[in-house]
Amino acid sequence: MNSGKIVFTGCALFDGYDLYPALDNVVVVEGAKVIEVCTGGYPDKKGEQVIDLQGKTLMPGLIDAHFHCNSPSLDVGSIDGLFPSHLAQHARAYLEETLSRGFTTVRDAGGADSGLVDATEAGIIKGPRLFISGKALSQTGGHGDMRKPAPFDVCGCSYKGALSKVVDGADSVRRAVRNELHNGAHQIKIFVSGGVLSPTDPIWMNQFTDGEILAAVEEAASRRTYVMAHAHTAEAAMRCSRLGVRSIEHGTMIDALSAAAVAENETFVVPTLTVVEALISGNVDLPAGAYDKLAAVSDYAYAAVEHCEQAGVKLGLGTDLFGGLHGQELWELVLRARISGALETLRSATSVNGELLQRKDKLGVVKPGALADLIVVDGNPIQNVELFLEPAKNIQLIMKNGDIEKDITSETKPHAGQGV
Repeated sequence: MNSGKIVFTGCALFDGYDLYPALDNVVVVEGAKVIEVCTGGYPDKKGEQVIDLQGKTLMPGLIDAHFHCNSPSLDVGSIDGLFPSHLAQHARAYLEETLSRGFTTVRDAGGADSGLVDATEAGIIKGPRLFISGKALSQTGGHGDMRKPAPFDVCGCSYKGALSKVVDGADSVRRAVRNELHNGAHQIKIFVSGGVLSPTDPIWMNQFTDGEILAAVEEAASRRTYVMAHAHTAEAAMRCSRLGVRSIEHGTMIDALSAAAVAENETFVVPTLTVVEALISGNVDLPAGAYDKLAAVSDYAYAAVEHCEQAGVKLGLGTDLFGGLHGQELWELVLRARISGALETLRSATSVNGELLQRKDKLGVVKPGALADLIVVDGNPIQNVELFLEPAKNIQLIMKNGDIEKDITSETKPHAGQGV
């Protein structure tokens, strides 16, 4: 870890909330934290590393609040057949590539374990800061139950796959939540509606009873953490919000009425637009039945974001990519910006996601006391969010936890002055 001071000068600043376009911003990092943010000159001091950013934009590292480490195939059931050591190599590649695209934090939505967290914190994996859910929890026949229909009764037969496991009944849910938290989960993931890639559940299907959902929420709260819930339908979103779930994932079919209820309860929603666009393109092979399910949600996804914005819902940002779709993470910024504008989209990917992860003022912001997870963009991403689509060129510096993981700022010419 960096033990000295690093001083960034001559930059525009997006602090996770607002853009400060004047090129006299100064950000000082010491160890793993930001210790000072100011304007004007900063006197050189012996032993300090000064990096003149020459008009580029300094901002918090991006946060992906719906990531999957264990995700080498869109045929999710097939992943269950991989040995954990094999799967871990896929996870390592996805994590390291994701850091190179400017994501300094990701929240895994089911499957990643504490071994990946430990390997990342030890520097064995050069990846983002990682928050894990352990195994996501599904009822029998729910979205996380990847067993195909079989000529025998599955009732009473346990299922534990690479990403999820089946639990039925409030007591079983409590036991499973306690076990995942015991094994290092930072938050708990459950499935409350049907999904696209699972083999047996229709999108409209309500999953888990209120008692089962409450059991998960109560057990998570006992460890001062929370539940995130896969929920496509408006009804599922309203149930989650009413029962104390903190984070609704996808929310693809949220309407005006459910958005108002979600906003009233201060529940977060994490849309995932890129995966919808990629799947409906027809360029991706999907499991049988998935196209019909996808059609049921794809027409609503953008309208759901608009409903949430109009109601004042706190919108995070996630990607939910599997298999060959990895590498398209930064398209999420572009697609969201077409609805929300670049400023609101970047707030979602930084300060809002930091708050969602219960790390308000620590992650997703540039302010004294925040963790030094920073990136430098060659240009003004508020004016042109598509700069992110060329990360190798335009994301010129990546710092995680005070350590510089990439720096090509000195290899480019000074950037022209910026205005809003």
